[in-house]
Amino acid sequence: MKLKKLILLIMIIMLALFSNIMLVQADYNLSPGDRVLRIGDEGADVAVLQQKLANLNLYIGKIDGIFGSGTERAVREFQQKNELTADGIAGEKTIKVLPGEKLISRMDASRDDILLLARIIHGEARGEDFKGMVAVGAVILNRVESGDFPNSIREVILQQGQFSCLIDGQAHYYPSEKSINAAKAAMLGYDPTYGALYFYNPRVATNTRWISGRPVVIKIGNHLFAR
Repeated sequence: MKLKKLILLIMIIMLALFSNIMLVQADYNLSPGDRVLRIGDEGADVAVLQQKLANLNLYIGKIDGIFGSGTERAVREFQQKNELTADGIAGEKTIKVLPGEKLISRMDASRDDILLLARIIHGEARGEDFKGMVAVGAVILNRVESGDFPNSIREVILQQGQFSCLIDGQAHYYPSEKSINAAKAAMLGYDPTYGALYFYNPRVATNTRWISGRPVVIKIGNHLFAR
């Protein structure tokens, strides 16, 4: 088993070395402004909006990519300070006035880490919509920040028996651009799982006894997400 794990790790590292060229353009270049953002919206662009408002000491909540009441209050306050219509809606005029600071990722990570995260997203959720793909990446990052799991992306992913795509070889496939963007969105703070640490597909999972006692937070696509 240890030999198989070592071989798998070597394969992932080799693939990552040949794949870095695609990630040269994969810096955190997502930004708000492509759509009007209002309460109830969610996505990487909302996470960017929250980051920018937090940098101005207006938003004090978690950077989670979910436009709730705290984000709305911060937008209203920003609009008032800049003599804009204080409707709590981040439209074109509001976005244009926001400062253009460099975006901050949720945690320190190399391009290889992001690529590895994208591989797991691709292997576990490539049939899901974008939100479902980001959710898988968010679970991995939530584990990194939890005291119950290893404290790096690579170690969380390589923890024995945690991700089926490492067992059946799906992680060997090169991740799609959508998977890479989902990994970037998760790194920016978008977490549609509300802090979940586990996920599974009840239609195909063969052993759910270990997770049946954990509270399900949300269902996204074919996956259930639990704490």
